[in-house]
Amino acid sequence: MKRVESAEPRGRRVGKGAGKTKAPSDKKPPKRGNRRGGGGKKKRWGYYEDKRNWREYNEKLVKRGEMYISLNFIESWRKELEEMNEGKVGAPYHYPESLIIFLGFTYIMLRISYRALEGFLRKLKEYIPQIPAAPDYSQIWRRVRKTLLDIEDTLLSHKDEEVVVSLDSSGVKVSNRGEWMREKWKVRRGWIKVHIAVDEKGKQVVALEVTDEKVSDSQKFKPLVEQAARNIKNKGGKLKQVNGDGGYDTKENFNMLAKMGVTPGIKVRKNASTRARGSPLRKKHVKEYKKLGYKKWRDKYRYGYRWRAEGNLSAVKRRTGEYVRAAKMENMCWEVKMKFLFYNSILKFDATGELPWATISQK
Repeated sequence: MKRVESAEPRGRRVGKGAGKTKAPSDKKPPKRGNRRGGGGKKKRWGYYEDKRNWREYNEKLVKRGEMYISLNFIESWRKELEEMNEGKVGAPYHYPESLIIFLGFTYIMLRISYRALEGFLRKLKEYIPQIPAAPDYSQIWRRVRKTLLDIEDTLLSHKDEEVVVSLDSSGVKVSNRGEWMREKWKVRRGWIKVHIAVDEKGKQVVALEVTDEKVSDSQKFKPLVEQAARNIKNKGGKLKQVNGDGGYDTKENFNMLAKMGVTPGIKVRKNASTRARGSPLRKKHVKEYKKLGYKKWRDKYRYGYRWRAEGNLSAVKRRTGEYVRAAKMENMCWEVKMKFLFYNSILKFDATGELPWATISQK
């Protein structure tokens, strides 16, 4: 007996469409877009042409590895200790500040614990006899916590430059415990909030504030801008423009920039009023924004370069972790601050070859 093949696909169909077959459609399937701009009607990201010199870029990243074994502090060890102990009351220092900066850098960037740092120095002493007995890990912790590294020590020169900075903020977790545990047992420990101002050209943090999660962005606008203006001035430059998202759109912030003679690159809210209401600069800014439209306004003020701040936040978190290891609030804030200062030091090393512990020894 000959078997007759059915046109119906195998399996049982139920419902209104049972026993019916779909007629082939004349419509062509829609073209799928891609991130580089091909196909599709809507090109979300557009086309990006990478013009980097990859040979130089790769060499720069490889050279960063030299920082981890740059032991220049040994050359200035004795001289630095003499200067530190001159006129000191009480027990003298046995370890120079440049060594402590190096250990702090290792703790933050390589995520090595303080106990492991003690063992690191013990082994290092076998190869470098000039190093005395390794300090106890508790002594390393106390000295590292009181480090003399300042944000100005990590900045590149801004001589005769008009600097544009971008403001942003982000949260850093206070614990690395799993998301499942927090959701399951309703454990909430909050986070540390870091507020930064990043210069457009060097991509460095020129102002830094660390708070708890309750502090809003607009509350830290004034101290960030004042700190940025001061640090840029000390490096020979002048603050020209401040960019920020809608979280910084307040009359007080616009009035402050007007008083300082700084151009605002702050994105105003969609429903922003064109009345002055105590801030003529904001009124002028809102009218211009509505007249030009977002895209033309963005291009005029180079608002798109605000990604420098977002990129800095992302780079620091990827390199040093999205959480802190300290337990006390004061120590958490210090650790977050050091994450950004040491990343600043890496960017400075890329440009000049200067090490942060070498800078300290020359003070």
